[in-house]
Amino acid sequence: MQTQHDFTLEPDDIERLANMSGPFDAHLRLIELRLGVEIANRGNVFRVEGRNADVVARAERLLRQLYDDAAGEALDEHAIHLRLGAFADADDGASAASSNAHASQEIAVRVKRGTLRGRGANQQKYLQAIASHDINFGVGPAGTGKTFLAVAMAVDALNQSRVQRVILVRPAVEAGEKLGFLPGDLTQKVDPYLRPLYDALYEMLGVEKVARLLEKNVIEIAPLAYMRGRTLNDAFVILDEAQNTTIEQMKMFLTRLGFGSTAVITGDMTQTDLPKHVKSGLRDATEVLRGVDGVSFTFFESRDVVRHPLVARIVNAYEARDARDAASGPA
Repeated sequence: MQTQHDFTLEPDDIERLANMSGPFDAHLRLIELRLGVEIANRGNVFRVEGRNADVVARAERLLRQLYDDAAGEALDEHAIHLRLGAFADADDGASAASSNAHASQEIAVRVKRGTLRGRGANQQKYLQAIASHDINFGVGPAGTGKTFLAVAMAVDALNQSRVQRVILVRPAVEAGEKLGFLPGDLTQKVDPYLRPLYDALYEMLGVEKVARLLEKNVIEIAPLAYMRGRTLNDAFVILDEAQNTTIEQMKMFLTRLGFGSTAVITGDMTQTDLPKHVKSGLRDATEVLRGVDGVSFTFFESRDVVRHPLVARIVNAYEARDARDAASGPA
């Protein structure tokens, strides 16, 4: 049962209220996503609604704190992110309460072809995690919507002006084939590795709009090696096929994240194309970063496959074979 609470922020100051709320109430929307509440206001009179009294009380405390801060400094999205992080650290048990409250919200993404929602519990959990965490891992078999949903969330963030650009990244690792020396300029050489990302963008935005945004560098598609040395602020960054990263590459990518940015890392650890003696950076990250505050993990299974039903049966067959091989040990 939802809990709601009304309160008034004093003193009544229009400029201070606008500073706290952000352009088009963007700061309030960010707080809603991170804390799992709904915020409504008429002037300085606020109503907060959430899953339980503790969550509502947390949101009220944060809003009062931000209103006090708004009297002395200009608040932007970076400042809100920092205060949300500091507030979570200072409030015992805040992360668990936020996670539980957010689970009740369904994320709907508007794309060119209509409104997109998660199919099944895992996809819904994945969308909720991306909305409420700065770094997100989507791990599981092909056909579960990991990349497609991440691109949808990136496009939505761009359309809502929550980020200034979208950066789609893939490691340029050959999937078993020896492609040799590819002809053309640099873009043409790496395009075969990045084609699935183009396909998802075309479906979300249309070919012509994607071309315009690529030309303006609002959308950037690049191989992973090009991320070294960069700091990515106000960006939505997706690392696809992350099972083909090394440990060093994964660490490099994760440390590129700047203020106001969201990162989504997707991959299938059963389809690694790295040499046998090289440990996947994705596998290593799932071991090292589990339990780190601000990092989410969504693990998909064969039942989450949204392609042809036969794909799920193929995934199950390979998993069963791998389990038998692991049980029998080396020949």
